[in-house]
Parts: sequence; C-alpha cells; structure tokens
Amino acid sequence: MFETLLITFREGLEAFLMVAIATLYLRKTGRHDLIGGIKAGLTVSVAGSIALGVTLAGVGATSALWEGILALLAAAAVVWCVTHMLKMGKQMSGEISVGLGKVSGLDGAKAWWAVFGFTLFMVGREGVETAAMLASLAGNSELRHMLFGGLLGLSLAGTVAWLWVRFGRQVNLTRFFNVTAIFMLVFAAMLTLKAFHEFTEGGLIPNVDNAYWHLATERYVEGGYAGLISVMLVLAPTVWLLVAHLKDRVRAKH
Repeated sequence: MFETLLITFREGLEAFLMVAIATLYLRKTGRHDLIGGIKAGLTVSVAGSIALGVTLAGVGATSALWEGILALLAAAAVVWCVTHMLKMGKQMSGEISVGLGKVSGLDGAKAWWAVFGFTLFMVGREGVETAAMLASLAGNSELRHMLFGGLLGLSLAGTVAWLWVRFGRQVNLTRFFNVTAIFMLVFAAMLTLKAFHEFTEGGLIPNVDNAYWHLATERYVEGGYAGLISVMLVLAPTVWLLVAHLKDRVRAKH
C-alpha cells in the first residue's frame, strides 16, 4: 500500500500540476473554449493508463520471468522519472506555456484537438510510468490495499496541486521533488532486487545458487523488511519536508 501511495502521490502531483497550469494559462489568455480539450485529454490518458496497468499486471502474473522483466522496466521508469523531474521541474510552467502558446494561433476544432493531444501526451507520459511501476507491485500486494494507497496518494497529490495553484510560493515544489527523488531511487533499488528475486525463483540466473538467493532475498521483497522499507519510503520524506517547512517559517518570522 505504501509503495502505491508514494508512486501515485509523486506521479499524480506532476500530472495534476500540468493540468492546473494549462487550465490557468488558457483562462488567462481568454481561451476558455479549449478547457474541454484538457478535460478530455485527462480522461482518455487516465483510462488508458489504467488499462495498461491491468494488462501489464496480468502479463507479469504469468511467470517469474515476466515479473522480473516488469520489475526492471519499472525501475528504469523510476530512474527516468526522477532524472526528468530534476531537469525540468523548475521550468514546468514555462514548458507548458510554450506548448499551449503554439495553439493560440489556431481556431475551432484544430485548436481543441491540439490542446487535447498536448494534454494526452503530457499526462499520458506520467500515466505510462505509473502503470509500469504499479504493475510490478501487483503480484505481491492485495488489490484492496493497492486501491486504497492509490486513491490516498492521488487525493494528496490533488490537494498539494490545488495549494500550489491557490497559494503559489507557499508550497516549495522544488524541495518536494528533490527530497522525494532520493526515496524514489531507493524504491528503484527495491524494484531491481525484486527482479533478481523473481529471476532466481525461475532458476534463470546462471552460475549462482538460485534457490539460496531466492530465499535470502525473500524478506527484503515480500517479508517484514519489505514492509518496513515501504513505510519509511513514505514517512521519511514526509517528516523531512515538514521539518524543513517549519524551519522556513521560523526563519521568516525572524
């Protein structure tokens, strides 16, 4: 549940921020008629991401080989996501404004479909990453726990995105992405270990005692240690960000 919460919170926040910034831009430029394209693009991208996640989870459940491959793909998606956000996080608003600015010269259906395609690409990109990450966890988690963690993560992401739009600078997004990047990389390491665990279950690692290593990594992938690490992946960055925010407020008062 906690891994699901962390994934949906981070990825959901990025997607919600994109939608919020794009909507604000269209309103400020007087293109209210194009907001429907954002809503349609968001709906299609979310539906497509869910379908992809279910499909990948089904494929991964067929064998240890596919579960291992899916875990490696998810780890790669996490690393790419972290690298991408650290590079463009500060320029997110500018990137969206430039993209939608190109639509300003279009009229009618062309403008609507351009906004739809822009939103579909921007949000769908996050959705594909999220689907791969969550599908890699499906084999070791109960569906109801994943559903609860996912809904909670999305709710928190939506709240933070709304606070950012409503109060602006009071929400330090740069710090959020930098701090959570550290813990997302830890999560990527866990996914890599999970892939190794699944490969040893199928006896697929050459020149090693697969049975021994499968048993040795069990507690870190599916046992008590895995649960503890999952909890820390959520609690540690939350406490870190809260303490940093309180320190900022104390400095501001003085």
